[in-house]
Amino acid sequence: MRKSHPVRRAVLAGAATVSGIVLLLSLKPTSDPGSASAAGGAVPPVAAQSPQGGRGAGAGTVTGDAASTQYGPVQVRLTVSDGKITRAEAVQAPKGGQSDRITADAVPKLNQAAVAAGSADIDAVSGATYTSAGYVKSLQSALDKAAAAAGSDAGAGAAEEGAGAGQGTQVLTGDAAQTQYGPVQVRVTVSGGKITGVETLQAPKGGRSDQVTADAVPKLDRAAVAAGSADIDAVSGATYTSAGYKQSLQSALDRAGG
Repeated sequence: MRKSHPVRRAVLAGAATVSGIVLLLSLKPTSDPGSASAAGGAVPPVAAQSPQGGRGAGAGTVTGDAASTQYGPVQVRLTVSDGKITRAEAVQAPKGGQSDRITADAVPKLNQAAVAAGSADIDAVSGATYTSAGYVKSLQSALDKAAAAAGSDAGAGAAEEGAGAGQGTQVLTGDAAQTQYGPVQVRVTVSGGKITGVETLQAPKGGRSDQVTADAVPKLDRAAVAAGSADIDAVSGATYTSAGYKQSLQSALDRAGG
């Protein structure tokens, strides 16, 4: 019996080891809450609350400049529809340590405030002064970019409309040119890129000026139509009136060219 004791001890020890392993496996959880929490803290909470794509992809989106703060950059992306902010999200925000908690609390409030206000005129979130300031700065830059893009689109549309109108008839009024005897102002009708008519809205009058104007203006009108430009000769005896006429005529033609 003494010779069998070591074998028995080995068998008992092996059984105990197997039992222990089985017990440990049965007690191990399927996930580690502590690890999951730590991993979640390393990801900016904004990303979870404001995923990319989705509604923003179907509407106009614009991203503001990244605003540097004492605790890290803040950058805002907006979705704008019909000139209104329909969505705001922070694509960058302070993270790490206490910043995670502040960002998780402040950014959703700032997003909601931006949509509600429709501008960058929003209040800072209490306890998140730096993040709020960076958010507002980036938000304003996004709004500026959206406004610039809208203005560019409007300008392009106006240019196309102007180009179409240029092929038809334009009536253009020149600036009033001051002369020694009074102002001279000309209105020009341009059709197909040519002067088809000229009308003098203002000319020197009173005393001898009435006679000079009555004689000179019709001649100047005919000369403008014939030349198709402001490169016309002065009428004899009406030097000042002719000079003012040509100056106003040129300013009207400049508008047609623009």
